[in-house]
Amino acid sequence: MSPFRSSAGFTDSWDHFSFEVDDGVATVTFDRPDKLNALTFDVYADLRDLVAEIEHRDDVSVLVITGSGRGFCSGGDVNEIIGQLVEMDTKGLLEFTRMTGAVVENLRRLPMPVIASINGVAAGAGSVIALAADLRLMAESASFHFLFTKVGLAGADMGSAYLLPRVIGLGRASELLLLGEKVDAKRAEAIGLATSVVSDEKLAVNTATLARRLADGPTLAYGTTKVLLGREMDMDFGSSIELEALTQALLMTTEDHAEFFKAFTEKRAPEWKGR
Repeated sequence: MSPFRSSAGFTDSWDHFSFEVDDGVATVTFDRPDKLNALTFDVYADLRDLVAEIEHRDDVSVLVITGSGRGFCSGGDVNEIIGQLVEMDTKGLLEFTRMTGAVVENLRRLPMPVIASINGVAAGAGSVIALAADLRLMAESASFHFLFTKVGLAGADMGSAYLLPRVIGLGRASELLLLGEKVDAKRAEAIGLATSVVSDEKLAVNTATLARRLADGPTLAYGTTKVLLGREMDMDFGSSIELEALTQALLMTTEDHAEFFKAFTEKRAPEWKGR
């Protein structure tokens, strides 16, 4: 995304999940299927650092996050995380909660579309990681479960109390975060939590089709749209109007906008460059 690099290179491989890049589409696959892809300290840290790197890679235009096996991500591993948290002091706990929050903050700051391909249960931290995506495709057997209060913690975790009301409204967000009940795919789609619901068999294909559409499109326009959606959530209306006016004037100078007009006059599909 940025031509400005430091001397440090990008990480070649990640030990705690699968990561691959294919023609502009990066895919993170949580890979602990025997534990429904429960998170460990290392998974959190790697995901935080990977997303921070992706922002500066010019070979990635879309990020897909999914899980292997029957689960998307069942949240923090009870034995490997929660069992250790009860032994930590306040400083250690704060370092942990700041790390988990950084995962979501980095995903929201990422200037490209993020797709959560939810192939199974998305619970606890897994539900917030999916919530942090821009688009959420769900398999029919998948579900959300914001279960923080069920373990004696605040339903507000990793930015959920900020993001969820903005996605589904305050009333429904209050219900989901207070009661911590399971939300199946049908209801998730009805309340706007899921972008779409497809059969389990079609999830991978539909995800790939959507990711390909985004990666082949006007990526600068997509990235700018995401950035403005994030910035304007806390702006007054007049400031939003001015920011959009300045941004739109800037994008009117891009190669992609000129290409649209040229393609329109030549009666052909545009050849987007993301510039």
